[in-house]
Amino acid sequence: MSNYFGHLTPRMKQYREAVLDKKPYIDPERAVLATESYKENQGKPVNLQRALMLKNILENMTIYIEEETFIVGNQASSNNDAPIFPEYTMEFVINELDKFEKRDGDVFYITEDTKEKLRLIAPFWDGKSLRDYSKSLLPDEVAPFLGFFGMEGKMNSGDAHLAADYPQLLKVGLRGYEERTRKLKSKLDLTVPENIDKYHFYQSVLIVIDAVHTYAKRFSKLALEMAKNATPERAEELREISRITAKVPYEPAETLAEAIQSVWFIQVILQIESNGHSLSYGRFDQFMNPYYEADLAAGRITEEHAVELLTNLWVKTLTVNKVRSQSHTLSSAGSPLYQNVTIGGQTKDKKDAVNKMSYLVLRSIAQTKLPQPNLTVRYHTGLDNKFMSECIEVVKLGFGMPAFNNDEIIIPSFIDYGVSEEDAYDYSAIGCVETAVPGKWGYRCTGMSYMNFPKILLITMNDGVDPASGLRFAEGKGHFTQMKSYEDLIAAWDSIVREITRMSVIVENACDIGIERKAPDILCSTLTQDCIGRGKTIKEGGAIYDFISGLQVGIANMADSLAAIKKLVYEEGKVTQQELWDALMDDFQSPRGKEIQELLIEEAPKYGNDEDYVDQLIVEAYESYIDEIEKYPNTRHGRGPIGGRRYAGTSSISANVGQGMGTLATPDGRNAHEPLAEGCSPAHNMDKTGPTGVFKSVAKLPTEKIVGGVLLNQKVNPMVLSKEEDKQKLIMLIRAFFNRLKGYHVQYNVVSRETLLDAQKHPEDHRDLIVRVAGYSAFFNLLSKATQDDIIERTEHVI
Repeated sequence: MSNYFGHLTPRMKQYREAVLDKKPYIDPERAVLATESYKENQGKPVNLQRALMLKNILENMTIYIEEETFIVGNQASSNNDAPIFPEYTMEFVINELDKFEKRDGDVFYITEDTKEKLRLIAPFWDGKSLRDYSKSLLPDEVAPFLGFFGMEGKMNSGDAHLAADYPQLLKVGLRGYEERTRKLKSKLDLTVPENIDKYHFYQSVLIVIDAVHTYAKRFSKLALEMAKNATPERAEELREISRITAKVPYEPAETLAEAIQSVWFIQVILQIESNGHSLSYGRFDQFMNPYYEADLAAGRITEEHAVELLTNLWVKTLTVNKVRSQSHTLSSAGSPLYQNVTIGGQTKDKKDAVNKMSYLVLRSIAQTKLPQPNLTVRYHTGLDNKFMSECIEVVKLGFGMPAFNNDEIIIPSFIDYGVSEEDAYDYSAIGCVETAVPGKWGYRCTGMSYMNFPKILLITMNDGVDPASGLRFAEGKGHFTQMKSYEDLIAAWDSIVREITRMSVIVENACDIGIERKAPDILCSTLTQDCIGRGKTIKEGGAIYDFISGLQVGIANMADSLAAIKKLVYEEGKVTQQELWDALMDDFQSPRGKEIQELLIEEAPKYGNDEDYVDQLIVEAYESYIDEIEKYPNTRHGRGPIGGRRYAGTSSISANVGQGMGTLATPDGRNAHEPLAEGCSPAHNMDKTGPTGVFKSVAKLPTEKIVGGVLLNQKVNPMVLSKEEDKQKLIMLIRAFFNRLKGYHVQYNVVSRETLLDAQKHPEDHRDLIVRVAGYSAFFNLLSKATQDDIIERTEHVI
């Protein structure tokens, strides 16, 4: 590892190694405690059920303090273990009990005792889980779409995709929230029908605040007990831990150590309350810097210890884990939690926001070199050059961080959608590349339906019927072999993608209504403005802003397919309609099919090379979806939040692999079941003109309407950045992409093909190899072979 950013302290190095060495097990404890509480509180209002459930868990779950840590709070019975959330589903858990250890990727270990405990509680949840309820809400007409839209993760888990109001928490503590809640509860006129629900919501808020306070005090007591038998040095540390945890998060924080502990308690408890991922830290450097500056001024801390505290926090962040169903892992390979830390950007008064903490975060992330948390840098035209250079030094370390999001397009897009200017300037990344205003945004700003554009194109060509399953997905407009012109095809696409989009909205609404009625998150709502003021949970419309998007998958394959059809079939006649269709249906296996595949790949223009011919085709096709999705508000529309609308997003995570598995051969020459192109990146090795060609093609997308994120992965060999002049070239390239072309996002994998291939053959030699999968990084060895192969085959650029 480079010496540029220094190294972990010996204790943090030991802590990091201990966490990485710990095998991830399935942990039944939360499931048992949750079931116990639900049994005791059947018949009570759902908000109270949820609050009492969290109370039972926090008061009775196993807690521990590792020898190396300054920061305490755990999600499961031991580090890296994955709790089970039975209120969402037990279906896949029971079905896969004997399969968790046999997976190709995302492996979890499980004991026979755990299996028995889970089997014992499973019958109670039959017909009572979120999955059961959401499925019962689905109209018969959309039943075939459930798997098509990739709703597995939405029906099996919570939402998250937000950042809690950490600045306010640190300022007033949970005591401040408690006092406000009591005051509002006391003023309710209970003769007003809607105030009955508010009354129970406020009750539930008070219960969870007390439960969090109890959880923290348990650690305070444990630390004092451990201090009795510790070395003098460790005993002093444990007494300080006891002092801090007796104070925060209930009281306001006054020092950096208190602020970090307060934030970590909430970060981990929110992930005990719900198994929704993409729970993010928000603008960490902005709200933490005042505590660091005050500590420095008072002589309470050194820069080195501040960095050590941060590295401690990042290792803690990695200990949180989540088990997904086998099918869900196809779109979330590598067990990602997408916990994002955002630094840089601009202040609310439009000045460069880089501060001392911004640099400390870079340094600490570089030292820990872990896939969690995600690190995002907000770029703007006036971003400090020194800071930009430091960011590239982190990029050079080769673990896919930081990602860069562009203020120059995101802020104006938010303002256009109704976000106040002050809030728009305060946005953060909250998962992969998706963005929101911390502490003011509703759930799941992105990650709803997967819209597999290449598959929808095949459905369009097959008169509205999916050729893979034989199921009809839309009213057809005729078969491709009978379409007389490219205009006929694109007209049919316009009709069918709109109909399928409408179906996606129905499925999404059923899932959202299910969570609202069955699994509201009380603590998360407490820490989101202005749920307390409105007396509503987030899903009921409590947040100030609420926008969502699905994920559009296979953008590049769609572009290349349309270009191939238009040019080779309708303009040049090198392939007939029937020949192309037959070649697709037999996966290019016949002699003529192989010839056609070569023509499609070699002679049609390709997205990613700044060719208007192909780039404009995907813009036109994409507009049909964008125009249609904007017609449909979400379930919170008109219930309080600003927005309540849907928009587009290309953050396909690793769904390009899973979605590709279910997609037949496509007209771009891609074989059946192979991965689709990820994010908005070009198809593998189809971008021949280097990174500038890619940037120019991507910039032609209607980025200002794809507010859910325009995810662009780039891959370079480490040798490309070995010299200072090469680093400066990359900085200039990124600045040009963001300043002139108004690109949304870019991130880099700095790793050679040879290293990745060797890691497949000799994983034991590459335990710490981390790669950028999509909008997140993961340990290469934890990925399935299909996902590994997808990363290996990505185009490797020179600068």
